[in-house]
Amino acid sequence: MATPDDRPDPELPRDPDEGSSSGDTGAGSGGIGFGSGGAGRGGGGFGGASGGFGFTGSPQGPSGAQNPFAGTPFEQLMGAFTGAFGSGGAMPDLGAMMAQMQQLMAPQEGNVNWGIATQVARQTVAQQPDPTPHDGERSAAADASRLAEHWLDTATELPAATSGIAVWSRAEWIEYTTPTWKRLVEPIAEHVVSAMGQALPEEARAMAGPLIGLLGQAGGAMFGQQIGRAVGELSREVMSSTDIGIPLAPDGTSALLPANVRAFSEGLDQSPTDVMLYVALRECAHQRLFASAPWLRSHLLSAVEEYGRGTAIDLTRIEEALSNLDPTNMGAIQEALSGGLFEPQQTGVQQAALVRLETVLALVEGWVDEVVAQATADRMPAAAPLQEAIRRRRAAGGPAEQTFAALVGLQLRPRRLRDAATLWGSLRDRDGAAARDAVWAHPDLMPTAADLDDPLGFAAGKRAAEANEDFDAALAALLDGPAATNQSDTDETDTGQVDTGQVDRDQAGAGDDLDAPGSGESAGGADPDVTGSEDQPR
Repeated sequence: MATPDDRPDPELPRDPDEGSSSGDTGAGSGGIGFGSGGAGRGGGGFGGASGGFGFTGSPQGPSGAQNPFAGTPFEQLMGAFTGAFGSGGAMPDLGAMMAQMQQLMAPQEGNVNWGIATQVARQTVAQQPDPTPHDGERSAAADASRLAEHWLDTATELPAATSGIAVWSRAEWIEYTTPTWKRLVEPIAEHVVSAMGQALPEEARAMAGPLIGLLGQAGGAMFGQQIGRAVGELSREVMSSTDIGIPLAPDGTSALLPANVRAFSEGLDQSPTDVMLYVALRECAHQRLFASAPWLRSHLLSAVEEYGRGTAIDLTRIEEALSNLDPTNMGAIQEALSGGLFEPQQTGVQQAALVRLETVLALVEGWVDEVVAQATADRMPAAAPLQEAIRRRRAAGGPAEQTFAALVGLQLRPRRLRDAATLWGSLRDRDGAAARDAVWAHPDLMPTAADLDDPLGFAAGKRAAEANEDFDAALAALLDGPAATNQSDTDETDTGQVDTGQVDRDQAGAGDDLDAPGSGESAGGADPDVTGSEDQPR
């Protein structure tokens, strides 16, 4: 399918992390909270280090005035009034306003209003064309999947996890991945809401009374709106169900998004067919890994939940900021809200969770890079430039980087992913693909963050540990050899296979024969295993 291409590779943005091996785990000030930013790159939210799920949007109202409701669920509601009366517009649609208010205040399960989240995500997708995959794209994806599985069989011991591949539009991706988003987001939202409630003084909670419940619903609506906007933006970029490093689709489901694959291939010198095949290879490799390591998915989700459990609100900082705030200055209020006033502060527990999460995500992506590189070696000339394009995409803020920057404020370092690929490749070179894949059998066998600091040393250390175990086992067998032989002689005596008269005579003269010359022959008879072992290969 792939053909050699002599055209030069496209000019791609330089990897900002290239050549750097230092730096702590990137941990922005994001996470679900009241941070700044929206759902696009560079401004917080998905793809921003200072954002997360929180107040977003332009602070400017329709007439250019500061809008304190910008980015909140009340933005459209209040915009109806300012649009109608502030700019000489028509009367607002009161029915639509009441419907929005009812949706905001409707009962919700959990700490996120997922009805609003789904609606906002679909509205975000609808802002651009979202074509339904046609039969030609379905056939191309199926062919790419079959060839990918065949090639992967030669590169890994892990078996194929699915029998086919689905083809989705962006709206379908939102629909099928929402259950997994709930598992990812709910623990964070739960602990953020809990931390905010605990930060209120006892007197304030008593005075608020029933309003506490309304505040919880309003918070759930705000979370829902921001999550929906972020997921909608993400749906325009993901090319498969595992593009963020975690399988978002239902168990056993592989999926590609042809519209996004086609958009990714624009500007590259590789053909759309090669791009589709390469994305299918990565998707199938991810599916094999998560199916063969059932603990892996829950391990990643638990790291996200652990981050949520460490959420803490700095009440002192909030009180100091509010004491200096002019309630009549709407611009100052908006600035305080968008500046992360209520944003949770990162704790030591959260930092440890981020290190754990980054390490596992890097190991997953590094393994996929390594296996796909082996599967395409000498088969697909376009694989190397496509791998480079994927790497540049990560450095610029790919779907995985956007997701975890917004979810927990984690900035995935491209260098970390390359170190992980080096570690898996080194282990394969030393011990073979089977040994490389066997590490995924249990979380206790997994490399640590320290191992990623020295990826070549992990394979060497594993080989040294195995050599020590083999030496210890051989030494134990050597020392146990004479004892085992003497025990065998005793057993023969007990069964009567040895002349009892001779045994009596030996026992009677045992004390006299200890130093006799003939005793050496007797001792020598107890060592055939030791002598013979020298002739056996070790």
